[in-house]
Amino acid sequence: MSRLNDLPHAVLQFYVTAPYPCSYLPDRMARSQVATPSHLSVTDLYGDRVKAGFRRSGIFTYRPHCDACRACVPVRIPVGQFDANRSQRRAWKQHSTLTAHPQPLKFRLEHYALYLRYQSKRHSGGGMDNDSRDQYSHFLLQSRVDTRLIEFRDAGQLVMVSIVDYLPDGLSSVYTFYEPDRRTASFGTYNVLWQIEQCRALALPYLYLGYWIRESPKMAYKSKFEPIEGFVGGTWRRLGRRLTEESKEEKRA
Repeated sequence: MSRLNDLPHAVLQFYVTAPYPCSYLPDRMARSQVATPSHLSVTDLYGDRVKAGFRRSGIFTYRPHCDACRACVPVRIPVGQFDANRSQRRAWKQHSTLTAHPQPLKFRLEHYALYLRYQSKRHSGGGMDNDSRDQYSHFLLQSRVDTRLIEFRDAGQLVMVSIVDYLPDGLSSVYTFYEPDRRTASFGTYNVLWQIEQCRALALPYLYLGYWIRESPKMAYKSKFEPIEGFVGGTWRRLGRRLTEESKEEKRA
């Protein structure tokens, strides 16, 4: 199978979208660079794009390409060096009774209802809280790579769903949604820890967490998983503790 760097430019091309409102930074406009054609998104090729800072939404592979903003930083956890902190260990123990069940990547009304509750309570007004079945399916259930849908249950009750891509050098966390009404739960933290453990079990060195934006409170949780690496200036490098601590201080301010 041809690798990404071996493909002629005539085969793998990119286009830049028109500006659209940024989902994370108010009053800013965003643009994305999209890889085309989408049918080339086989796992090995997609894995190379993830290492170059790309992400996936449905069958489309993209990365931020904004005119005057470089706030989005692709991040990953080198799982062999990760050491959970006290609150993360507490979250792992708190949800130790959850059971994970891999499921086919197909529509289920139970999953969709949880997704709508999650969007309504956690991201109200963000544009996804009214997603139709088709929008939900195009976003999460269409993939041309090795993708798994994992549902998590507590005493038989569905409490969380995670979409994960399995790549040659790690897992890529596509999206996770969970029961929003359990105020004392730490489902998001537990889910990242679960994916780290999956990487370790499969001897995969990295867990890719998508983009981190220092100015966005929604992204602050990613900086709590240390050490963490960012794709900056065309290379992966350790994000210093000072940088991530600045993000935590901004969230508390």
